[in-house]
Order: sequence, then structure tokens, then C-alpha cells
Amino acid sequence: MKQLLLLRHAKSSWDDPDLDDFDRPLAERGVKAARLMGRELAARDWLPDLALVSPARRTVDTWGLVAAELQVHPRIALAEPLYDALPQDILAQIRRADPSSGCLVVVGHNPGLQELAKLLAGQGSETKAHKRLEEKFPTAAVARFVFEGDWSGLSSARLTHCLRPKDLG
Repeated sequence: MKQLLLLRHAKSSWDDPDLDDFDRPLAERGVKAARLMGRELAARDWLPDLALVSPARRTVDTWGLVAAELQVHPRIALAEPLYDALPQDILAQIRRADPSSGCLVVVGHNPGLQELAKLLAGQGSETKAHKRLEEKFPTAAVARFVFEGDWSGLSSARLTHCLRPKDLG
């Protein structure tokens, strides 16, 4: 059984209007949310062995804070195509993942990440998680999918959870 975690970057700062979008850091709220989500992933034993991360500062920083809360140190691949990506571009990156990886986390951006999550949510998906995903996929949210097969053939999966920082306290 493969496990896919789609993690949207945490809340970023807009304090410096001269900063390029790619270089925006996390806001204080984002730092707290990223740590919270990392602790939650660890508590649920959702431990990735591979992380595909957009190279934008806010995604790299989000992953660094999440990963610091885990008991494992997954391989990390910065994937330029994940920045400002369409759902099909994100899926293409996932399909290229190391076949030996059992749990993959993708750290990226909306709207592409949410749209991909909606497209992947297949038969047997958890109703409450699907409804949350349809409503909103806020910063630092994670959608968890499971499926049988290889990354290269991924086209749909069972959505089991859609966790948002506000749901965790």
C-alpha cells in the first residue's frame, strides 16, 4: 500500500512588498502551523521516506519545520516544476518518484495542489475528508491518500484524511 501526502505550504508573509513571490518567507502563524502539522504527522505515523518540495522559500521552510518534528529523515528532492504548477505537472512529478518509496510527501502550492487532490480522490474516499477538501485547502493543510500499485501508474487513490491546522487546536 502506497501513501501520498499532499502538503500545502504554511502561511507566508506579505510584509515586504518588494520581495519576489518565490522568496517570501513564512509568517509567524505559518511557522506555528508547520510545526503543528509535523507533530501530527509523527503522531499518526505518517512518515514519508521521500519528500518532493517546491524550491520556493515558503515551501522549503515549511518542509524544514515539518521534518524537524518527525522521527525519520526522508530523502528530499527540490522539484522546480512544483512551483506554480498545474495539477497534471504535479502528478507527473509524483509518477517519476522512486518506486521503492512507500510514503511520499509533496510540498507545494495552491491552486494546483488542491485541484490535484480533488482529481485523485477516487472510489472509497472518506466523505468528511472529501467535503473538507472541496470546501478549502488552506495553508499547512495535508491531504492523505492510499492506493495499491506504483507511483508511475497513479491516476486515482482513496482520500483518507484532509487535515487543517485549525482542526488540530
